Amino acid sequence: MTTIQMTLSQHPEDAPAIGAPDRADLSYGALAAHLLAVRKALNAMGIGRGDRVAIVLPNGPEMASAFLAVAAAASAAPLNPAYTQDEFSFYLEDLRAKLVIVESGSTSPVRASAEALGVPVVEIKVGKDAPAGKFSFAAHDLAGTPSRSGWSEGRDEALVLHTSGTTSRPKVVPLSTANVLASARHIAKALDLTGEDVGLSIMPLFHIHGLIASLLASMSAGAHVVCTPGFNALKFFQWFAAVNPTWYTAVPTMHQAILGRAARNPEALENSRLRFARSSSSSLPPPVMAEMEATFHCPVIEAYGMTEAAHQMASNPLPPKMRKPGTVGIAAGPEIAIMDEGGKLLAQGESGEIVIQGPNVTAGYENNPKANAENFTNGWFRTGDLGFLDKDGYLTISGRLKEIINRGGEKIAPREVDDVIQAHPAVEQVVTFAMPHDKLGEAVAAVVVLREGQSADAADLKAFAAEKLAAYKVPSKILIVDDIPKGATGKLQRIGLAEKLGLA
Repeated sequence: MTTIQMTLSQHPEDAPAIGAPDRADLSYGALAAHLLAVRKALNAMGIGRGDRVAIVLPNGPEMASAFLAVAAAASAAPLNPAYTQDEFSFYLEDLRAKLVIVESGSTSPVRASAEALGVPVVEIKVGKDAPAGKFSFAAHDLAGTPSRSGWSEGRDEALVLHTSGTTSRPKVVPLSTANVLASARHIAKALDLTGEDVGLSIMPLFHIHGLIASLLASMSAGAHVVCTPGFNALKFFQWFAAVNPTWYTAVPTMHQAILGRAARNPEALENSRLRFARSSSSSLPPPVMAEMEATFHCPVIEAYGMTEAAHQMASNPLPPKMRKPGTVGIAAGPEIAIMDEGGKLLAQGESGEIVIQGPNVTAGYENNPKANAENFTNGWFRTGDLGFLDKDGYLTISGRLKEIINRGGEKIAPREVDDVIQAHPAVEQVVTFAMPHDKLGEAVAAVVVLREGQSADAADLKAFAAEKLAAYKVPSKILIVDDIPKGATGKLQRIGLAEKLGLA
């Protein structure tokens, strides 16, 4: 049975595994030894396989190695360090966490939440001049015997996350060791990752995209991953020049922010050895993809992922195979099909709900029979996304079922409106969303960020959209802003946007 520890141990011991700007690397041999030391320490605290450990650490190499170690020996529950005390209290209680890991001297409100719930908190400390990712536990008085010790195996839970919960109570998504390792292998295979690759990690490591695509896929392939303190457009090219990565993965809003700084960093671009950049977690507008490829002189690989699939489901392939802008590529791990409302699988080219099945897909939501009945049909997981497969097997996503705008019975896919407005030369970013309407129920609205030095007003953009869209799809309201509100992972979220922008 493959374990995370075995996966790491199959690579050359002296090869660099985890790095960080201005820190010495942690080799694969040292990382394997570190995982063993953490496992023994957790077992001595009474924590073992299946026990959930909340990790509340800032982005960086220690967050990376803590995730790997806890996932290998228990169940990792990474939480956003920016949560409020009320949010921490909800997640700790909902997860039934047995332990919370924080950094030395942390003043995080998770401490108060944990104390109120009786969950022990332990600090990690990093020695002076320690290699990236190496830590030990500070003094504590925890002692116990776990019910199950040793390394977590196939069916053992390795990672537990919540869905975003934009419209309802967040659902608990348990992912097994087999799930996360399968997804990591799928990503490494799709990207042809090898021990020669160096990934620059800028995604949050409390999010499935950062944990699996950036970190665990690299570890699966024996590659080197350099962990930053998190995404920062002002520092990206400084890190890029210092690390000289062969690839990185991010959400579209991050790619767009990076493009906005690219012209000021010609030397970093000139010396780049990037063999591809990867984009996932929301749609990448084709004009942005084209601009990225022209800027970095490498292919941009758009992929499709979600928490319930331990991230990746589909990916555009690397050259010489075909990349299709506007699609999320071909099945890259699980099997993909299109299903109608009644559960019938549809033919090629027909639109319906995207469904998946495979070794990386969760066995089901925890303690939620209603959600499981709604989301699983004949062994297929219903993603909630609408789309179709073309004659070459490339998947196009037309929107989310919950995001479809219902304007007096007329259904509008926000992405279709996005793609039209995005083509305006003055537009840098656009998000189309539903806003309340007293007679129609919902109306079409859009929020736009203009390119630096460009000008356009709402009337200009409406007129531009009207050239390509039916009248009922043209936004009745267009807001031009400096920045569009984003979720914790940098992802643009349509649901709730009307409220955030004062249009509800």
